Amino acid sequence: MYVPAHFSADDTEVKELLAGCGAADLVTVTPRGPVATFLPVLYDPSAGEHGAMLAHVARNNDQWREPGSGESLLIVHGPDAYVSPSWYPSKAEHGRAVPTWNYLTAHVYGRLVVHDDPAWVESMVRRLTELHEDGRTPSWSVDDAPSSFIAGQLRAIVGLELVITRIEAKSKMSQNRPEADRDAVVAAYRAQGDTVMAEAVRAASERSAGR
Repeated sequence: MYVPAHFSADDTEVKELLAGCGAADLVTVTPRGPVATFLPVLYDPSAGEHGAMLAHVARNNDQWREPGSGESLLIVHGPDAYVSPSWYPSKAEHGRAVPTWNYLTAHVYGRLVVHDDPAWVESMVRRLTELHEDGRTPSWSVDDAPSSFIAGQLRAIVGLELVITRIEAKSKMSQNRPEADRDAVVAAYRAQGDTVMAEAVRAASERSAGR
């Protein structure tokens, strides 16, 4: 990933991105070429030296069966949105502005481990469910379904663990623009109801100013 210094994501930002990730693209390189699947994932920072991303895939999906070459890649997507040059105060001054895109993303590389073990898969599914059901009213538990039904569902999936070896992350949130332009981008996102992007740009601006 191409990451200019002013767009580099710090460790805290990366950990927050991984912890808040609901799903991501798993890419493996096989003898027939790259293979990708979009999967629900769970970040486990306590696994290995750099943590691990846990997931499950349908048993009928051949990606888990095919031998991968080298590291596997999980592409994690954070918030992203279009930036109009018409938002910049500097555009009115000199006109030297073009459209761009703001985004937060991480390329998580690691060793892919297959867990074709019902106990491991059930534990992971319970953790994944608890993560996403937390705070919901009413909430759903794995134990709400008949045990025989759950057992059948578990037999239909296979567990995956990407043991992280390295992470390349990029936070492109208008840090390369003058302060007035950054403030205008935040205001524009808020005006169109995108509070997530507004906060992301504001936070990135503060981090950049503190460097």
